[in-house]
Amino acid sequence: MSELGAQRHHARERALEILYEATIKDRSVAVVLNELNVRPDAYTVALLVSADEHREQANELISQFSIDWPIERMAMVDRLVMTLAIAEMLLEDAPPKAVILDEAVELAKVYSTDNSPSFVNGVLSSVAENILN
Repeated sequence: MSELGAQRHHARERALEILYEATIKDRSVAVVLNELNVRPDAYTVALLVSADEHREQANELISQFSIDWPIERMAMVDRLVMTLAIAEMLLEDAPPKAVILDEAVELAKVYSTDNSPSFVNGVLSSVAENILN
């Protein structure tokens, strides 16, 4: 993995941690960011801002492409991983779709259930085709 790839991987992990904390505490991302002793790097913040900005759109896309699986029944981490991936796809200078999907699947492998990587990959592959075409 390149140095930039490693930095962005770490940024995605940190963004997931912060988004998880905000969700668990039912607080806004901005409030959680402001309470941190050390501000995260710029890419982490960009992911979080995009996730916050596009949360409604992300939820609609996840619901649309997670056939027969209501969003409220999904594992929270799966939903957050997909929200971050969609937010990253919507960045102005987004990385390639394949990189975003691979990173989302990796986060699901590490932080969620055994079935999560294939579920996340399936939903996000459909979302990516919808967003990027």
